Amino acid sequence: MAQKCVHKGCGKTFTDPEEECIYHPGPPEFHEGQKGWKCCKPRVLTFDEFLAIPPCTKGKHSTVDDTPAPPPKPESSTTAPTPVTVPITKPLSTNLGKPSQQPTASSTPKPEPPEDESDDSDAEIPAGATCKRRGCGKVRDESIPRNEEECVYHPGVPLFHEGSKGWTCCKRRVLEFDEFMKIEGCKKRKRHCYVGKKKPNNNNNKAGGTNGAAAADEEEEMLSTVRNDFYQTPTSVIVSFYLKKIVKEKAKVEFKDNGVDIDLDLPTSDGKRFKATIPLFAPIEPGKSQFKIMGTKLELELAKKDGTSWSTLRSDEKGTGERIQVGRAARLL
Repeated sequence: MAQKCVHKGCGKTFTDPEEECIYHPGPPEFHEGQKGWKCCKPRVLTFDEFLAIPPCTKGKHSTVDDTPAPPPKPESSTTAPTPVTVPITKPLSTNLGKPSQQPTASSTPKPEPPEDESDDSDAEIPAGATCKRRGCGKVRDESIPRNEEECVYHPGVPLFHEGSKGWTCCKRRVLEFDEFMKIEGCKKRKRHCYVGKKKPNNNNNKAGGTNGAAAADEEEEMLSTVRNDFYQTPTSVIVSFYLKKIVKEKAKVEFKDNGVDIDLDLPTSDGKRFKATIPLFAPIEPGKSQFKIMGTKLELELAKKDGTSWSTLRSDEKGTGERIQVGRAARLL
């Protein structure tokens, strides 16, 4: 008899208990806007990217959830702690009339809604396709005509706040991630969304060859600049270029042999591209410098060649005159 595997990241229907299963053995982790699984390292910002993290462990299918339970919290002692008197070594502030500063609101980015809400009328639906709408996940049943399909889904985005989990489009809130995944959709519409809208084919150019590539470049939105910042240690400069959806396979980052330039070519999956040659404030060691691409940015770690303190990132920028902190701040006594 066919049964459904309950392992997280799998969810396949199986008949052979010896069939290989690829899944996440650890529980999900959500912290300060980042999402991932305790059993592996990838961390992402949007919920769709979280669901797309590939499973990390191979085993056998199961109908019993064997995710390790979190360790119990230590019981608080019933004995009241002995108060400790700390002598005041600094004068009390006289600014009693000024209100205390409120903590700044979290800048955690909100998950983005699905790009496509419906299929093209002439779209070819592959066998075993799954509905892309959030909260639906129905597999294509060819015995049901498309116009008779009913999709029940969540038009909103996931909302995680102080341990509770839910959707912005409806009121139900739960505590456990498994219960969150079972919250039924709150909106109905005809026809599922299996493939979404067709993307423009940039290679469909009559001239073909190089002209086709040129046409593809012309259709991209070329960005002249992107937001960036940096901080430094005595041996390196860490730079962030904030650009979403960078295509890792096509991105190019070249640390020039002259040690004073870097070349960036960063195409994105939503039709944007940032290309630039960055003249650096001071020389670096290209062989020791490295980079990594994340969900919302490119991060460079530039190895300093001479230990100079950088006042700007680029050599063609004018310094502000402000002191740039290197390494950790000293402890105030």
